[in-house]
Amino acid sequence: MQMTQGLQRSLQQTPQLTATVFGGRRRSFREFAERVARLAGALQHLDVRPGDRVGILALNSDRYLEVLMATWWAGAVLNPVNIRWSVPEIVYSLDDCDTRLLFVDDRFAPLADAIRASARHAPRLIHLGEEEAPQGMLCHEHLIAHSAPIPDARRADADLACIMYTGGTTGFPKGVIQTHRNLWCGSLQRIAAIPPLRDSVLLHSAPLFHIGALSRAMMQFVSGGTHVIVPGFEASELLRTIERERINELALVPTMIQALIAHPDFGRTDLSSVKRLSYGASPIPPTVLEDMMRALPGVEFFHQYGLTEACPIVSVNPPENHGEQGRALGLSGSAGRAVPGVEVKIVDGGGRELPPGSVGEIVVRGPNITLGYWNKPAETAAALRDGWLHTGDGAWMDEAGHLFVVDRIKDMIVTGGENVYSAEVEGVIGRHPAVAMCAVIGIPHPTWVEAVHAVVVLRPGASLSEDDLRAHCRESIAGYKCPKSVEFRGELPLSGAGKVLKRELRDAHWPARAPTAH
Repeated sequence: MQMTQGLQRSLQQTPQLTATVFGGRRRSFREFAERVARLAGALQHLDVRPGDRVGILALNSDRYLEVLMATWWAGAVLNPVNIRWSVPEIVYSLDDCDTRLLFVDDRFAPLADAIRASARHAPRLIHLGEEEAPQGMLCHEHLIAHSAPIPDARRADADLACIMYTGGTTGFPKGVIQTHRNLWCGSLQRIAAIPPLRDSVLLHSAPLFHIGALSRAMMQFVSGGTHVIVPGFEASELLRTIERERINELALVPTMIQALIAHPDFGRTDLSSVKRLSYGASPIPPTVLEDMMRALPGVEFFHQYGLTEACPIVSVNPPENHGEQGRALGLSGSAGRAVPGVEVKIVDGGGRELPPGSVGEIVVRGPNITLGYWNKPAETAAALRDGWLHTGDGAWMDEAGHLFVVDRIKDMIVTGGENVYSAEVEGVIGRHPAVAMCAVIGIPHPTWVEAVHAVVVLRPGASLSEDDLRAHCRESIAGYKCPKSVEFRGELPLSGAGKVLKRELRDAHWPARAPTAH
């Protein structure tokens, strides 16, 4: 179980197949593998030894994937740095796992001096961009051109493959330990639940530092498909790329899907090549899903639920649950069922399994589950108990094993002694035809301790009053769950992975909870 095996297989079986497309650059698997082996040789020449950490701070590109594979080819460990972090957060992750070598692209080269000045051990920097390498940095292309290829180190199984940091906005980031076995099993489990398309051409637009996008890239290497990469999500560029490259598979988050539908070029773009769309990271508003399904008839829709600590797959909701019957049964709103090789159950606060229909915490176990957090034994012990990963996600399960995620346990709103799960309220609000996006949080209240507060983004040209929205909610949910206050905004704050940053919404109402700089 080694993460370079997929590349080795493609090199043997389909060396002429296009491996990567980025802008005007196209490389076959033979060319890609040659560059990977040479870059790995350069890393070895720079004294990177098996188990050493190699960081990357960059936008998506074909070179990002080369660094990914070259790191493993050299036997080293990847540290994919969150591109939305501040310099102190970046430096914390580098120091925490002793990352001594860092790839940076043109976008992040200006941070180099600040990173070197504040890191405990100033990392050696390799420039990954399209422009000339800044003074004091090595050049990625020069290293490949002037280094001899080396054999694959073939690190595997329990060898460490990646340290992926999660969190960092309400406390110090946690480095999730991911072995070759974890990541390999996660790829195979996804393949078992979502068989690869024949001649898959996948578009990468979500940031590759995030487990959802990175794991999808790894699965594409395992199955031997083509990677088409754009630097980041921009709706018009995405639409042009789908049409130009005849993309047949998309992996998006709901906010990206919504942006595509709203773009004026959406209806004028040839999307007939698309056969599959998988989405995850957050619940999708029912109206957005319905709009996309109408726009792309015949396309397979998959919803995936997972987390960094599960590398990342836990469950999959298949196309049949997105059809008319599945929607009528409410299954389109589920997170699907556990993928092969993963066990899932719902437990109470004492770890006891709950019966179907009862809300509790999702716990999971399987060969894809992390061994813990780097240098954090207390957090590891809290998350991994009796062989089960405690996810922190609240959910219930039906008799057939379908998961219905209701909220992060820590985000549950307790109002007047009653528990309110934001996902339930958001689902109801999202069904209103005037609503484009929404987020529900708890805010202080002198009587009920917390009150349900909705932050709503309207569709272009739509209008909606607070009273009308509350009346809409009362048709579907109890009065105490309906928003006591509504705030209309032009947009919601989003993470690099497209998730709504509820902490930023809450901080305006709970100043004492606001995070402090570190």
